[in-house]
Amino acid sequence: MKITLRGVRGSIPTTGPDTNYYGGNTSCTEVTEDGWTLVLDGGSGIRLSNPGNGRKRVDILLTHLHIDHIQGLGFFRPLFDPEMEVHIWGPASSASTLHARLSRYLSPPLFPVRLRELPCRLEMHELENSLFEIGPFTIQTSYVIHPGPTLGFRIRGRNSVFTYIPDHEPALGRAGMIKDHDWISGFDLATGADLLLHDAQYNNREYETRVGWGHSSMDDAVTFACRAEVKHLLLAHHDPSHTDSKLNELFAGLKEKNQKEFPMELATEGKEYDLP
Repeated sequence: MKITLRGVRGSIPTTGPDTNYYGGNTSCTEVTEDGWTLVLDGGSGIRLSNPGNGRKRVDILLTHLHIDHIQGLGFFRPLFDPEMEVHIWGPASSASTLHARLSRYLSPPLFPVRLRELPCRLEMHELENSLFEIGPFTIQTSYVIHPGPTLGFRIRGRNSVFTYIPDHEPALGRAGMIKDHDWISGFDLATGADLLLHDAQYNNREYETRVGWGHSSMDDAVTFACRAEVKHLLLAHHDPSHTDSKLNELFAGLKEKNQKEFPMELATEGKEYDLP
């Protein structure tokens, strides 16, 4: 199973020399195996995604519908290919259908092309706490703590597990993260994962004034990964105000405080991981 990071920035894209290293595109990750491709989230990074291998199907899995996770959909080339079969999977809502909610963005005045006008063969799938298969992948989804219906994904390939929870606040509560693992948001998705990509938007001081916003501090992300016994942690959803030098500074301090047995690193746009 191959993981390719197409966008790891949070909230809004950033441009400029001070964010070039870790990247300025918002959330998007590709997962490929045996010629099948999953595209996780449709942030601005999806523009860089180019599913190939001759297969005429691609699956887009959306964690939620905040603008930084769908703003790139209108620039995803397979949606404009009449020979492509595109499946969009996203969180169910009691308010309206997935198609209706996405149509609010993919329609004037926000976008010139309406969702119903796309030439591809488009299918929509609504997810809750679900378990399903796409090609060689077995995918588990669960709602996680974040404003609005939001999912995390646990993706099992033939030999490996990748967990993707880019927007998540597992420490939300009166006393921080709950000690009982059965009650920690997203814990079942992350347990024993070979690779976990997790929200780590804030440092501790920033998080103190942003409790309830739906994002995690770096320290809480490490605690979550440690309790879930993951094998490798990617800290992602970088705050748009954090330059490369600021992220390096924060990460250096994090490593000093957290001497963990598993490797951890800051997610970097364009980086690839081949899981065993």
